[in-house]
Amino acid sequence: MDLDDLLQHYFGTAEIAALDEETIARARERIAIAFGTEPEPGRRFALWALLHAIGSAPDPATAFKDPAERKAAEDYAWAAERIGRR
Repeated sequence: MDLDDLLQHYFGTAEIAALDEETIARARERIAIAFGTEPEPGRRFALWALLHAIGSAPDPATAFKDPAERKAAEDYAWAAERIGRR
């Protein structure tokens, strides 16, 4: 999944910083539904990462049953937090 494609699909633009909170909330809901119904692990992870980027990702322990996927999400969240501190 390409990030620009995801942003365009869910937000209608790749420039989400310019969007109002209502538009972001609607997109957040659509992404959460897609995450909850997506069966393919790679696509699910991409949707989770997008939710994480907008501050709406469920905890990896509840979001991923597979231990390897859960660990990948935990590692991603850890790395994103470190980058965000810079």
